[in-house]
Amino acid sequence: MFGQKGREMPEANDALPGREKAVDVPPAHFVNGNQLKGPHPEGLELAVFGMGCFWGAERRFWQMDGVYTTSAGYAGGYTPNPSYEEVCTGRTGHTEAVMVVYDPAKVSYDELLKVFWETHDPTTGYRQGNDIGTQYRSAIYTSTDDQLDQAKRSMDVYQAVLTERGFGPITTEIKPLDDYYFAEDYHQQYLAKNPHGYDCHANTGIAYPGLR
Repeated sequence: MFGQKGREMPEANDALPGREKAVDVPPAHFVNGNQLKGPHPEGLELAVFGMGCFWGAERRFWQMDGVYTTSAGYAGGYTPNPSYEEVCTGRTGHTEAVMVVYDPAKVSYDELLKVFWETHDPTTGYRQGNDIGTQYRSAIYTSTDDQLDQAKRSMDVYQAVLTERGFGPITTEIKPLDDYYFAEDYHQQYLAKNPHGYDCHANTGIAYPGLR
């Protein structure tokens, strides 16, 4: 997971071509048995976050009450149905991402944002810890206008906290979700299958105060 390539975002016409066929993924979440790809029950909402290596990031979300299912995938780039190896070249434009399907009656989007902001460093650009490359950039991809508004406001709130602590500007990419591509089977719920696997996500100790 220690990628060293792809420190500059490619242009769309320079991106790898990808393929028409999506990768095969299991029908059910390895941890909770819920549908991975759907269809999902009515009333649930979808959120997508990029915060470095998706292994540890996914676990942070599936452990939350009110989260129906999670998956590891690729988002924010150009290449359709990319492979992990292609994403690691930095030539797809994608970042490693986690899709979270959640019940807004049980867990709020702001609570998801709290996990996002507090368990990675959003100020380091194209790297997260030892992982370097555009595929590790911080990102929030939204599925509704309300999510987009909340995400932008949360960034302003957290930037004020970080500035007080001496950190630089947040580099998180925030935009509506275009396409999300599921990662290969072995990446799905990786740390449940490999409990001692690589996990770079720990609480930073810098609290996100939430939206008022």
